[in-house]
Amino acid sequence: MQRCAGFDQMQKRTAATDLDIVGMCLHLLRFYNGIEPVNIGSGEEISIKELALTVARIVGYEGRFEHDLSKPDGTPRKLLDTSRIEALGWQPRIRLEDGLRDVYRNWLEETAGSVAA
Repeated sequence: MQRCAGFDQMQKRTAATDLDIVGMCLHLLRFYNGIEPVNIGSGEEISIKELALTVARIVGYEGRFEHDLSKPDGTPRKLLDTSRIEALGWQPRIRLEDGLRDVYRNWLEETAGSVAA
């Protein structure tokens, strides 16, 4: 059992893969010369619960999560306004689950033999 301090896991956040973030930065360097801040992200929400379940599925975790409701919940929603980067022609290219799976697979390959199972 894994204790999830401070979250009932219903809070929603926006997320993007590492490669999409790099791609967004490169896109901005090429096509943006303004001074207004530009949010980068997928523009889609995922609940903390769904993110935890997705990561658990990817890494093969079969336990359950226990929520420590005595801790503060934090902000219920944090959805970035990505309209500026979308207006510049950028759209995320990698589904979050696929990106997480790739990062985990790469980590396994890089740490093969150095991490006890």
